[in-house]
Amino acid sequence: MDLTIDSAAARPFAHAGRPGRWLAALLHGAECFAGLVLAVDVAVVFASVIFRYFLHSPLYWAEETARALMVVLVFFGAATVLGRGRHVGIDSFRMMFPARWRDALIQMCCWIIVAVSTALFVTSCMLLLDTRGQTTSIGLPQMIYVAPVMIGSLIMTLFALANALAGPRHTIWTTLLAGLALAAATWAWNAALPEQMIKPWVLLSVSFFAGLALGLPIAFVLAFSSLLYFLTDPSLPMLVYAQQLLSGMDHFVLLAIPFFVLAGVLMEANGMSSRLIELLLRMMGRLRGGMNLIMIAATAFFSGISGSKLADVAAVGGIMMPAVRRTGQDPNEAAGLLACTAVMAETIPPCVNMIILGFVANISIGGLFIAGLVPAGVLALALAAVAIYVGTRIDPSAAFETRRPMLRLIGGALVALLMVFMIGKGVTSGVATSTEVSAFAVVYALMVGGLAFRELTVRSVVRLFIQSSAMAGSILFIVAAASSVSFVLTIQQIPQYLAGAMVSFAHAWGSQMFIVLAALVMIVFGAVLEGAPALIIFGPLLTPIAVQLGVHPLHFGVVMVIAMGFGLFAPPVGLGLFATCAITGTHVKDVARPMAKYLAVLFAGLLLLVFVPAFSLWLPGRFGLS
Repeated sequence: MDLTIDSAAARPFAHAGRPGRWLAALLHGAECFAGLVLAVDVAVVFASVIFRYFLHSPLYWAEETARALMVVLVFFGAATVLGRGRHVGIDSFRMMFPARWRDALIQMCCWIIVAVSTALFVTSCMLLLDTRGQTTSIGLPQMIYVAPVMIGSLIMTLFALANALAGPRHTIWTTLLAGLALAAATWAWNAALPEQMIKPWVLLSVSFFAGLALGLPIAFVLAFSSLLYFLTDPSLPMLVYAQQLLSGMDHFVLLAIPFFVLAGVLMEANGMSSRLIELLLRMMGRLRGGMNLIMIAATAFFSGISGSKLADVAAVGGIMMPAVRRTGQDPNEAAGLLACTAVMAETIPPCVNMIILGFVANISIGGLFIAGLVPAGVLALALAAVAIYVGTRIDPSAAFETRRPMLRLIGGALVALLMVFMIGKGVTSGVATSTEVSAFAVVYALMVGGLAFRELTVRSVVRLFIQSSAMAGSILFIVAAASSVSFVLTIQQIPQYLAGAMVSFAHAWGSQMFIVLAALVMIVFGAVLEGAPALIIFGPLLTPIAVQLGVHPLHFGVVMVIAMGFGLFAPPVGLGLFATCAITGTHVKDVARPMAKYLAVLFAGLLLLVFVPAFSLWLPGRFGLS
């Protein structure tokens, strides 16, 4: 996995002399500002809930303010991630090219990022001028949404240029001239031969797959391919490009993503996670396969708080892997199981990808949360059976260097379980939205860490808010970029063509085989695209077809999310598997073989869920949601 374009993330722009010091100061300032915006956003949503439910005096301005702050968070957060060189991409395809080409390919990625960032800045300036004098529904100027896009993309452009100019001088200018020559040749061909012009959809498709092959970060693969479409389609004003990226994440429900990510990070930092895992180890460690069972249980638990599977893997792996090595277990086996537990836990609420799918496909998010519980339990039991069969017994006393008193461990675990109960009860009861519940989870985690465990200091809290704002910015920038591709696919009437083909397939083979085909599509694109863009592109395309064929949307949504997770964590190109190996200090080639048995069980479980909808629909029926 290529998490960086510039690997010197610890000392960004050190190569650039005095301008580099200015850029480093700008990066630090943008990070602090994004962290502050996240803190203010949490406060606004939390205050809104308190005033509405307890004081019966709603804050009518709160939702629009929170949405505007989220726009700031996304584009400033995405800029800081670019400054650190940590946007997520896949370099597996780049490895297929000769070694002598790879520096040039990386440099070409840098220039593409410059082009996308510059285009976003220019088009956001156009959009700002176009919305001058317009106001929101509560009378706020429309520029509060557009200005952050413009400023954030300007900062992004500066960072992108600094990264692009950091390589070998010969490679820098050779790749720049090659890119400009290719762009000029394409323009000249279309201008000289309008009858044989290269169609915009062809450029979108070619640039999409070329970007993946180059190892371009996923967000910029999506943004670049849609940019070329906008540039070559004369019927589309360029300001619509910035408008689509903005509208893709300007929704109150998506605020649950940064809030749940922050809650998970806080929970890990305040010691709740380590207390729970140590308690589980001391209770279950002597069982056959006890270490494996604890890993399954811990991932399921953390999935009920953070919402982000990579955050769950980081939390569990960071604590479990040292214990695995101290007790003499195989770290490759443990890393493979850890990646598979993330697939198992994809539908445990609050799941970021379920929030995204519910939003883009118009499926009840609360219904998806309930529908995902039983399927997650089925997959967990299947994994547990294999884990016990291949597992061994360990000595729990060797797992940790120091041991906490048992009463403190039990107390810490109960406090953590109360947080999970609060999240689950809040979402399923309908008392509050997932966004409001996530804000409560953040406040609860802060109170526990600061007052009960006393493991959070002001400095550490500031650092965690900055870290979470960057993580949220990178996730939601992918959502924004994917929405621009989804807009283009709609213009090209891809949904209609796809609907016709899939309906014909379903009439020939049945609705269940349609679900199997949709699941296979999600496995492939979940591996190639990463979770959010795959769901954003295919969720709104396939869900209406499924409903038309008589498939319940909750059942279809659960299958889609699990299939996407399977692709995300499966070798050879699953982005989540590369992240898991990076977290656990292992290698994909060593992990792939021992995890094959777990993947086989998960795939069998996925097919079982496809052909037995009752697993997904029984619990929502009990809550009156099906």
